[in-house]
Amino acid sequence: MRILIMAALVLALMAASAQAQMGGGRRHSNESGQKADNKPKVDEKAYRAALERIPESKEKYDPWSGARPSEPVKTSK
Repeated sequence: MRILIMAALVLALMAASAQAQMGGGRRHSNESGQKADNKPKVDEKAYRAALERIPESKEKYDPWSGARPSEPVKTSK
């Protein structure tokens, strides 16, 4: 009898966690529709003006500069 109760408890806990991952069904879909309407619209002129304010880099960025030496190692024979 204890084994049957334990198995039922384990199944109930597994079902509860699966439901939590799914987000609750109907309630979740209504919230996403309301959030889409509240998003601010991007102004194209403001976007282009912000891009023009970014200064241009004079030297090329090297993301691997910390992983390799800056100058190649010369081998002597």
